[in-house]
Order: sequence, then C-alpha cells, then structure tokens
Amino acid sequence: MAQFFEVLFISLMLSSTYILIAVGFTLFFGAIDIVQFAHGDVAMLGAFIAIILYGAAEWTGITKILPMWIWVTGVILGTLIVTGGLGVLFERTVIRPFRNSPLLMVLVATVALGIIIRESVRLFYPEGSNPQVFPKLFPHYGFHLGPLYFRSEHLIILGISFLVIVAIILFINRTKIGLAIRAISQNIEAASLMGINPDATIMITFFAGSLLAGIAGVLTGTYFHVVKFDIGLMGGIKGFSAAVVGGLGNFNGAILGGLTLGVVETFTSAYIPGGTAYKDVCAFVIVIFFLVFKPSGLLGEKVYDKV
Repeated sequence: MAQFFEVLFISLMLSSTYILIAVGFTLFFGAIDIVQFAHGDVAMLGAFIAIILYGAAEWTGITKILPMWIWVTGVILGTLIVTGGLGVLFERTVIRPFRNSPLLMVLVATVALGIIIRESVRLFYPEGSNPQVFPKLFPHYGFHLGPLYFRSEHLIILGISFLVIVAIILFINRTKIGLAIRAISQNIEAASLMGINPDATIMITFFAGSLLAGIAGVLTGTYFHVVKFDIGLMGGIKGFSAAVVGGLGNFNGAILGGLTLGVVETFTSAYIPGGTAYKDVCAFVIVIFFLVFKPSGLLGEKVYDKV
C-alpha cells in the first residue's frame, strides 16, 4: 500500500507538467482555433533560460549575497517573463500573418518554428547537443511520513504546479482579461463588436500560455536534473495528447487529460515488468483509443453545424 501511494504521488507530479503544457495548447486553440506545435519547445527554452539566469546569478555573486529563496524566485520569475515574451514574439512573427490562412499553413509554420528553436539551442548554446545539468533551485532532502518517503523538491514541484493551475483557473474565470479570452474563443467577430481588442487579447493569451510552458520546463528540469535540446519534442506531443484526451479547447479537460496520461505512464512503469520501456506506448494507446471511440475527448462536446 505504501508503494501504491508513492507511485500515485509521482504520477500526480508527472501529470502536473503535462497539465501545464496541455492548458497552453487549450488556451491557444480556444482563442484562435490553432494548434501551436512549437509549444513544447517553448517549455524546453524555459529550462535553458533558467540555466542561463542561474549562471548569471552565480557569476555576479548574487547566490552568495542573498538568501536562497530570494534569488531562486528571481530566477524563476525572470524565466517566466522571458518565456512569455518569446511566446508573444512568436505569435506576432509566425502565427499572426497566417491567422486567416488555411489551418495547414499555421500547422507547417509552427512545426517549422519548433525545429528552428531546437536547432538554435543545439547549435548556439555551448555544447548544446549534450545533456545539460539543471541547477539545484530547491532544497534537496528526504523525509518519511509513516511508511511513505518524500523528497522535498518533489513536494515543491507539486505545490507550485497546484498553485499555478489554481491561479490560471481564477485568471480565466474571474478576471476581465479572462472574460475577453473566453469571448473571442466563442466568436472573435462578435467580441470585436463589443469593444474587445482581439490582437491584444490574443497577445495576452500567448504570453500566459508560454509562461505556463516556461514553468513546465523549469519543473521538468528540477525533477530530472538534466535537460536536453530535444526534450520539448516529446513534452509537446504529450501535452497536446493530454489536451486531446481531455477535449481540445476545454480547460478542465486539459487538466483531466494530463492526469490520465501521467497516471497511465507511472503505473505502467511501476507495475508492469519492464514497463518503463513501454510507458510511452501505453500512454499513446490511450490517446488512440480516445481518437477512435471518443474524438471529442473526456469533457469535449460535439459541435453541430447548421446546414
């Protein structure tokens, strides 16, 4: 039973990164009906930006002068601001010109953007082809709670993910900007007639979605302690798959889809002999199952067109 709860805890922690990326996909699709296939690579950028900012903090001696929680907070906030700004830049330069083009044009443009991001990191980051050690941003110690064993950084990852998910839920449902995002997701023309600026709202949407990807990148690096230039490829696929399983465009569905994939992967690795090698296979079997038998996802709704 203790092992079961430890596996469940790890599955929740893994699911949290999938949820953060899946919610970004949902925000983009809900706002302008596009899939930003470079979103996973933006998460990878978040991890590398955190490494760069941590190196700058060490080089300037800030890590020795200020308490740990202050400079760690600065590194994380700096990472999120830079990642969100890059998301806005990508929207203005790559996605906005194709907003009224066929969907295939946007798909190709975002896939190409992802390749550019990955190859730029590989070529221009020092030894970018090699795995990079992620800095220790959080305290590393373990403790027992009865028969259960927990590591401090794992609890921090889960806590940060929970707070961010709650914050984005409140942002979407309780603020005027969130109301504007929901309005343009329903009907961008009608929202414009009601005085909502679609360009500014979409810009904020991409900032928020890319910020979530940046958090996911930092938390992934914290968990695995190593990052590589191509981690965003699989991370993006998993995040998009989670959004599809939950119902693409449905905010709560993205959370449920991320939980589903994380639980399936973790329990496959823990309880199937040699399951670590098959965890991705099992996860994508679930995705195919939903695509075949329930393409609208767990919480998605059928959309009827008047003829």
